[in-house]
Amino acid sequence: MAAEESTGRVTRRRVHTRAKLLQAAFSVFAAKGFGRVSIEEVCEAAGYSRGAFYSNFSSLDELFFALYRERADLIAEQVSDALSLDGPGLDVPAAVDRVTEVLLLDRDWLLVKTDFLVYAARDPEVAQSLLEHRARLRQAIADRLARARGHTALPAVLGDTDAAAHAVVAAYDGVTTQLLLDRDVRRARSWLKQLLTALLTDGSGTPDHSEN
Repeated sequence: MAAEESTGRVTRRRVHTRAKLLQAAFSVFAAKGFGRVSIEEVCEAAGYSRGAFYSNFSSLDELFFALYRERADLIAEQVSDALSLDGPGLDVPAAVDRVTEVLLLDRDWLLVKTDFLVYAARDPEVAQSLLEHRARLRQAIADRLARARGHTALPAVLGDTDAAAHAVVAAYDGVTTQLLLDRDVRRARSWLKQLLTALLTDGSGTPDHSEN
């Protein structure tokens, strides 16, 4: 029994250590950029030794990918939750407001995400993993739009819900690129709301019912 309790304490401590390393790495990567950060800097920010680092990660690359995966999964979950609050139908303007709030609150995440995109572009294996995570986010959006079909009409120009999901993510990518440069969160949020409203409605904030 004592051995089991000891193992449980070790496991909890390990989980805590890993979480602190990821949190510290996020702050350091956002401030300096991946490629300009050493293991020592991450350890110092987390308050741990190199031994603690290597007991959780084999390299800075592995930590970076774990950090991206954790944050990307959280974003996908938040977007899915934001789109699931309207019942079978979809209040498009309200859903756009919720999604925009989720996607644009964290500029540090955008910096880390952009670093990871550049990193992945030079490594086909990492690029494939990144594509899978982006596909998961698009799928969460497409699934919600598909459930809304029959209750909420979408513009025919989008073709299908997969195309609509691609358009939503592309709009987000474009707006956040500008946000990284001008740091104007209010303007970026306003632009994204306008783009998504135009994409998912007739442009006025009202779903296009011309098919019905």
